Amino acid sequence: MAQPRSGRLLFWCGRLVVVAVLGFMILPAVVVGIAAFNAKALLSFPPQQLSLRWFVNVFTYEDFQVGFRNGLLVTVAASSIALVTGAAFAFVLDRYTFNAKRVVEGLLLAPLVVPHFTVGLGFLILAAQIDMSRGYGVVILAHVVLVLPFVLRSVQISLSNLNPKLELAAASLGARPGRVLLTVTAPLLLPGLFSGWLFAAILSFNEFTASLFVTSQQTQTLPVAMYNYVREYADPTMAALSVLYIVATATLLAVANRYLGLGKVLNVEHTR
Repeated sequence: MAQPRSGRLLFWCGRLVVVAVLGFMILPAVVVGIAAFNAKALLSFPPQQLSLRWFVNVFTYEDFQVGFRNGLLVTVAASSIALVTGAAFAFVLDRYTFNAKRVVEGLLLAPLVVPHFTVGLGFLILAAQIDMSRGYGVVILAHVVLVLPFVLRSVQISLSNLNPKLELAAASLGARPGRVLLTVTAPLLLPGLFSGWLFAAILSFNEFTASLFVTSQQTQTLPVAMYNYVREYADPTMAALSVLYIVATATLLAVANRYLGLGKVLNVEHTR
């Protein structure tokens, strides 16, 4: 009797620890979410009166509008370029063996461990050396480098879960390699490709540290516009914008998980 009782005790203690850790992580977001509805022009908690004025300010502030448009343009371009590039590298690394394979993979995954301000500063110096202005090209290229590892890993996991017998069956029926790739491999990789693009888009749109170095007043993204706003004002507008960020990101991930099954795409759930 002692062993089952101790086992149940450990089970419930483990659950309590998980709940406590999740609560500790979610609590700041809850506080920010409540503070966003403060009627006063001062960020405080708890609010004495409730108002939506700061949410209105988010949508009407001109710099936020410009930053959102710039960020959307950079996000779509960077995530799409990263998708094509990352998928191509993932396919080569998965299907071919060559001497510098580990070196190439290490270089592609390096942005995961390199601080983002280093990447941003590097692109700023590079742009200055080649007399290139801080236009959209530099910003998009910096974002591609930062989000490429996430596309690469997503597609690599999808390739590892792909049943090779399906490609062999198509080839045995006379399909050429290009046709097998377009009609069999690509459709089966579609969830991984879209998931990689989605993660790249979310990370690109939220990227701040590198963007601070490579953007100008004309090309500043929304996170940079938020930083400039905080330098001048201390009202709950940032809290309201943070709530919108959280809701939008959570909604995108929930929809993607519902229709794509992110657990299988990310190798959290084993395919049967």
